[in-house]
Amino acid sequence: MAKKSKIAKDAERRKIVARYADRRAELKERIRTGSPDEVALAVRELAALPRDASPTRLRNRDVVDGRPRGHLARFGLSRVRFRAMSHDGQ
Repeated sequence: MAKKSKIAKDAERRKIVARYADRRAELKERIRTGSPDEVALAVRELAALPRDASPTRLRNRDVVDGRPRGHLARFGLSRVRFRAMSHDGQ
C-alpha cells in the first residue's frame, strides 16, 4: 500500500490540474497560433502557473491501495491487485 501522504498529494494535484485546465489550454492555443510577441507573453504566463497545474505531474494509482506502479488503466488497478482479485473470482 502506498503512503497516505502520497495518495493525498496526488489527489490534491488532480484538483489543481482541473482548476487550471482551461487556462492552460487557452495559453497553449495562443502559443500554437499567436504572433511571436503573443507567443512570448503566453509562454511567460504559462510558466507563471503553479508547477502542479501540469497534467504530467499526475500519477496513475491503484484505486484500492494507491500502488503507483503496474497500473492497468482499463480497470484502475495495479497488476498485483488485478491478479489477486481475478484469482478470487471478483
